[in-house]
Amino acid sequence: MKTKFEKFMRAFYLAELLRGMLLTLKYFFKKKVTLNYPFEKGFISPRFRGEHALRRYANGEERCIACKLCEAVCPAQAITIESEPREDGSRRTTRYDIDMIKCIYCGYCQEACPVDAIVLGPNFEFATETREELLYTKEKLLDNGDRWEDALAANIQKDAPYR
Repeated sequence: MKTKFEKFMRAFYLAELLRGMLLTLKYFFKKKVTLNYPFEKGFISPRFRGEHALRRYANGEERCIACKLCEAVCPAQAITIESEPREDGSRRTTRYDIDMIKCIYCGYCQEACPVDAIVLGPNFEFATETREELLYTKEKLLDNGDRWEDALAANIQKDAPYR
């Protein structure tokens, strides 16, 4: 148990303040870990789940086969799909909408897709000013897929051993 004299001396010499200053001095000369964000970006994992995108095949045809598995598995019910049959008997999507306000970025839609059509990409900078801009249509999703295709393909390739 500390005596009153020890408590007085500790308060008088400001021992806690000196220890804090020494800790500050210790880190003052170390390499900085802060990033200058808009100009420097940190590492993003290949499994990062950001903005949604619909991918295309190399010949330009969209991958989605309108199986509606992503719509069925979505816990937030954020995905709406409508389809119609083609001349050859296969299906194609006429409407593929995602309400990004409802989306919880769980990645179930990406896991359920048998042809890797819907993916969650590396883009996390998609803030908007209105709610209507967060209602993604098929055209917006395909545009995201075209814009991020190289990164999406690389991330899927890196994640392939764990699937």
